[in-house]
Order: sequence, then C-alpha cells, then structure tokens
Amino acid sequence: MTSLFPSDSLEVLPFDGSAQLFPHFLSALDANECFSALMSEVPWEEHHLVLFGKKVPEPRRSAWIADNNIHYTYSGVERTSHTWTPTLAKVRNALVQQTGHTFNSALANLYRDGNDAMGWHSDDEPCNGPEPVIASVSFGAERRFDFRHRLSKEKTSVMLPHGSLLLMSGLSQHCWQHSIARSKKVTSSRINLTFRFVTTAT
Repeated sequence: MTSLFPSDSLEVLPFDGSAQLFPHFLSALDANECFSALMSEVPWEEHHLVLFGKKVPEPRRSAWIADNNIHYTYSGVERTSHTWTPTLAKVRNALVQQTGHTFNSALANLYRDGNDAMGWHSDDEPCNGPEPVIASVSFGAERRFDFRHRLSKEKTSVMLPHGSLLLMSGLSQHCWQHSIARSKKVTSSRINLTFRFVTTAT
C-alpha cells in the first residue's frame, strides 16, 4: 500500500487542538482498491438512536472493528466488535507505520449518498483517553467536515477527499465538536474509517 504521508498537509483547527489533513495519504490506485474491498468486506449494520424519546434509524450504516473483542458504546448504543478484514488491517498498518501511533479499533461508517449524515459530536468517550489521537481515513465521495468550538461556537470546515487522512489530536475532542451535514449535491457513496486506541471498555 503506497502512502504519500506527510508530503502535503493542512492544519484545519485555528487553536485548542490539532486536525491535520493529509489529502493524499493513499495513492488513487490504493484508495480505489480499498473502497471497493471495504464495501463488500465490512459487515455493515443498521443501528437506531433515541432522539427526544423516539427511536430513529441512524442516517448511515456502520460497523465496529476491534482487537480482543473490545466493545464500544457510541451514541448510546453498545457496539459489538467484529474482526479485522484484510483491507482494514492494511489501512491500520499504513497508519501505524506513517504516524507512529497505535490503534486497536476502528469505527467504519458508510454514507450511501448525501442524505446520510453525522450530527454534532466529539469522540470524547472516557475509553478514548483525555487527548485521543483519532485517525480518520476517507474513501469515495468527497464530503465537507465541519468543526464547531464548544465555547466560542467558532466554526471551520474542510473537504475530505478520496484517500485522505484527517489526524485529530491534542485538545481537539475536548474543545471541538464535528459533523457531516446532509448534501443534495452528493449522489455517490463514501466510506470513513476512524481509527483510535481504546483504553478501557465502555
């Protein structure tokens, strides 16, 4: 797997943490191969969330992958872990080699088109640690990734292209929330993998 890290990068956050975008983390050929393989390899699941006392379907498909059967609670739903697929393992190995960080789990999200989205949240669960390193790798349709500061409400955005890596660290999860809004312009699918190191089960 060919990585172009860190030949070009962009710091997205103006303060209170870091979110570095590496737009060409993977070559176009590797990104294409990963996207096709992940569509069939990952055991995509439909989950439901409780909003204002009402159970509603999550606006995307997802799957939790982890070492040693580590479970994870996200948006109030406990996720049972799946084993690493060959492609997920390859991407993780590339991240470890290029970033120097260790990852024992990943949340995979499938956005089928622009109607699928992710609401405002932070990856600040206690099991992720006080200043987690979250490595977010994107495949397929380019989507806008929005940040909003918890106190000042300042916002900043970045486009996440096919084969890119967004490496969030420091105070980014403590001070900022992030989301992916719906977009009528997006008609194709996107896969996002957020790798992390879970310290304790939730």
